[in-house]
Amino acid sequence: MSAIIFKCPNCGGDLRFAPEKQMFQCEYCLSEFSRVQMEAASEDGAFGARTEEENADSGGQAEGAAMVYSCPSCGAEIVTDETTAATFCYYCHNPVVLAGRMQGEYRPDGVIPFAIDRTKALEIFEQWIAGKKYLPRAFYAPDQLEKMTGVYFPYWLYDCQVEGELEAEGKKQQSWTQGNVRFARIESYAVNRSGTMEIRHVARNALSKTNGKLAEGVMPFEPNRMEPFRMGYLSGFLAEKRDREKQLFSREIQEEVCAFAEQSLRSCVRGYDSVQYHKKETRIVSPQWQYVLMPVWTMTYRDPKTEKIYYFACNGQTGKVCGELPVDPGKLAGLFLTCFLPLLAVLLVIGYWI
Repeated sequence: MSAIIFKCPNCGGDLRFAPEKQMFQCEYCLSEFSRVQMEAASEDGAFGARTEEENADSGGQAEGAAMVYSCPSCGAEIVTDETTAATFCYYCHNPVVLAGRMQGEYRPDGVIPFAIDRTKALEIFEQWIAGKKYLPRAFYAPDQLEKMTGVYFPYWLYDCQVEGELEAEGKKQQSWTQGNVRFARIESYAVNRSGTMEIRHVARNALSKTNGKLAEGVMPFEPNRMEPFRMGYLSGFLAEKRDREKQLFSREIQEEVCAFAEQSLRSCVRGYDSVQYHKKETRIVSPQWQYVLMPVWTMTYRDPKTEKIYYFACNGQTGKVCGELPVDPGKLAGLFLTCFLPLLAVLLVIGYWI
C-alpha cells in the first residue's frame, strides 16, 4: 500500500486541489494545472508523485486498529485508522494520499470535487451562527475555527427502474331528494394504472464512524456533476474509505423505492368518492450501485463540562448546512437575571403598596 504526494513539476512543491478554481494549485510557486493536464502528466510521471516505496523504511504497518505509514516528503510516521484514505503529515504538513485504500474493490466509481473552499466554508459558518447570542465563545474562537476540515465521505448511490401496476374499483356517489323520496346513485368503475419509474441516486452513508446526522444532514448532493475518480482530487483534503457494504442497505432501499412507486401510482387515481384496491405490484428492474466520494466541510466541538460533542457540517458542493449548537449556561443565567430581577423588583413594590 502506497502513500502519495503530488509534486509541482516547476518547483517541487506539493499540489492541492483548489475548489474555487477547480484547478490543481502549487502552494509555493502558485502554478495551476487543469484536470486534463494532471491526467496527461500522470502517465509520464511529470508531476513527480512520490510514494512511500521510495523510502527505505516505508510500509503500511498495522498497530492494533491503526496503520503507520512513512511520509514520502519528510519520512515522518503517519498514523491513521483503518478507513482514512487521505490525510496530512503532522510534521511537514504536506497532503498525503494513501493510494492503496482507493484501489481494487475500494476504488470509487466517481467523486464530486469540492466546489466551496475553506474561506467560503468559514463565511457560511459565521452566517449560520449570526444572531445566536448564547453560544460559548470557545465554539467560534480562532483556535476552534482552525479545526474546520474538508473531508471526502464515502456514500453508496442506488439506481434502478421500478415497474408498477395496480387494479382497483372506483366509486362515484350521488344523492338527491325528490318530494318525500331520497334517491341515491352509485357508479362503479374499473381502474387500472401501470408505469415505469426511473429512480436515480438514492444515497446511503457508507462509513460507520460518521455521525449519521452529519452525513445525512448535508444531503442532497448533485450527482449529475460527478467526475470520474482521480486520486489528485483528494490532495489537500481528508478522505475516508467505506466500511459499510451495499448489502446492508439493499432491502431497506428496495422497500423505500417500491413504496414510493406505489404511492405515485395511487396519486394518479383521482375523481372518485371511494377506491378499493384489488391488486398492487411493483418490480425492481436493472438495479445498479455506485461507490462515490462526496465533499463535506466539518468542525466538531467538545463541551468541556458535559463532554458532549457538537458539530457543524457544510455540503462542500452546494453549501447546505446542518449542525448542533452548544449553549453557554453562564449566558443563559445572565439572561434569566436580566429578566427576572426587574420583574421581582416590580412585584415587591406592588406588594408593598398593597
